[in-house]
Amino acid sequence: MNWSDIVWPEIGQATIDTLIMSGVSLLFTMVLGLPLGVLLFLSGKRQLLQHAPLNALLSVVVNFFRSVPFIILLIIMIPLTVWMIGTSIGVAGAIPPLVFAAAPFYARLVENVLREVDPGVIEACQAMGATTRQIIVGALLPEALPGLLAASTVTAIALVSYSAMAGAIGGGGLGDLAIRYGYQRFQPDVMVITVLLMVVLVQLLQIAGDRLVLYFTRR
Repeated sequence: MNWSDIVWPEIGQATIDTLIMSGVSLLFTMVLGLPLGVLLFLSGKRQLLQHAPLNALLSVVVNFFRSVPFIILLIIMIPLTVWMIGTSIGVAGAIPPLVFAAAPFYARLVENVLREVDPGVIEACQAMGATTRQIIVGALLPEALPGLLAASTVTAIALVSYSAMAGAIGGGGLGDLAIRYGYQRFQPDVMVITVLLMVVLVQLLQIAGDRLVLYFTRR
């Protein structure tokens, strides 16, 4: 391995691109996935908005996107991505597939977290005459906050992994750098550095997530 041949500015830019892809995708994933997960929970059996057909439809949609391998989703979404943002490559081109892959995953995590909330909390709110919206915003989500933060951490780490796979179709970031230099140009030193950077990024995300969960659990 010839460390002197490493283009450090490109590695720095690739790291920034990975952070942008993961961060923007996480934001849109939470915006879409949180309401979807709440609706999945509320429309379930013996819940506030019990509606079996709606729950079944949402489950089918969520399970469909969760079952499609991300590398395949990247390819089949190319026409939609081009229609949405005008390109299917680079950082911008990777964000729509990342969101479509992560939002259903996050929604299912949200649903599972809400199931762990003590049913007595909802019953107490109903007894006080609270509306469904008041129960969700004032009791259900605050009670589930530590679990939701943990789910967000898991999703953020998954997005970092997905963003690396986006490099297979020119998505930019560390994955793209690893493929172009580490694989296609036979530079294992670049591959090692990109892997180490991904590991460090995941570790930092996990540490930050764990601290947030601990902080809000103690409160």
